[in-house]
Amino acid sequence: MGRVVVISTGGTIASRWQGAGFAADARGQEVMATAAVPADVAVEVVDLFSVNSPRLTTAHQLTLLRTVHEVLADPGVDGVVVTHGTDTLEESAFLVDLHHDDPRPVVFTGAQLPLDTEDGDGPRNLHDALLTAARVRGLGVVVAFDGKVHAARGTVKTETVAPDAFRDPSGEHLGTIGFGKVSVLRHPARPAALPLPEMPDALPRVDMVMHHADGDPLLLNAAVDAGAQGIVLVATGAGNATPEIVDAVAAATARGVLVALTTRVPSGPVTEIYTHGGAVDLVAAGAVPTGTLRAGQARIAVLAALLATSRELATSREGERPRVLRRLLGVPAVEGEDAALGSALVRA
Repeated sequence: MGRVVVISTGGTIASRWQGAGFAADARGQEVMATAAVPADVAVEVVDLFSVNSPRLTTAHQLTLLRTVHEVLADPGVDGVVVTHGTDTLEESAFLVDLHHDDPRPVVFTGAQLPLDTEDGDGPRNLHDALLTAARVRGLGVVVAFDGKVHAARGTVKTETVAPDAFRDPSGEHLGTIGFGKVSVLRHPARPAALPLPEMPDALPRVDMVMHHADGDPLLLNAAVDAGAQGIVLVATGAGNATPEIVDAVAAATARGVLVALTTRVPSGPVTEIYTHGGAVDLVAAGAVPTGTLRAGQARIAVLAALLATSRELATSREGERPRVLRRLLGVPAVEGEDAALGSALVRA
């Protein structure tokens, strides 16, 4: 009998009609009551919170991260399922994955149709998540949705309301779920897990700024002036902007702001091809390219890098935060960087 702990956080899977629209208000036991539980799985429920996922904060996500670690501290637990709103599921799942160093799975799931909806997708998704949590090992944090298993890294919401809501636009899913089985097709590449971060007195501000025709540095500079410690620049094409934005990025990184470079294009990597404000110049100005990670997960990577480096370390060792971010993103390290980074993470 596999023992699976379900952590309930709200979302559409826990939502009911509120008179003008749907909102999360159901507790975890109510959500569990809608699903068929696999015959060889014993379920325990942790009611963490019940909110619509657009309302989640970094504090919520760090609480979830710590709760997952607390649950897995029990060697008798075989796996964890997190029921979560789909709007920010990709962010929370990736944050947990960056800190997950355990062969036992953490499986995120949710629904596109509210609780008690006739022919809703929540019960099947929850059943499949329980099955996945009890069966698979060594995949890290995954998303079980509409009969598929996706790696947390790279998986984003690609449909606003359709049931097949998640995929990695630049990669393939990990497996399929059906007929009482989980078929694993591949194993994802994952970097070494980060240590569990401390909960600082003041959480770092990380903003996102999108480039577009007529885009100027105003919003990027405003984010720096507002106290952002990290910024995700959502560029055009393979990671391109303007010379003026390059100057703003250089000024921000000179002030110690961690800048990540992603793109608004749905799939494909950020690539250093163009100058005159393109990715070649932005990377030279200190921006860290995020590969195939899109804005939401790029922001989580920046947040994790900030949390992984202590305040004293960040100020005493120039460039430590970019080094941590490059490690998380799989960006090639600068010569001699790996050894310095390893000792830095131990001290942090």
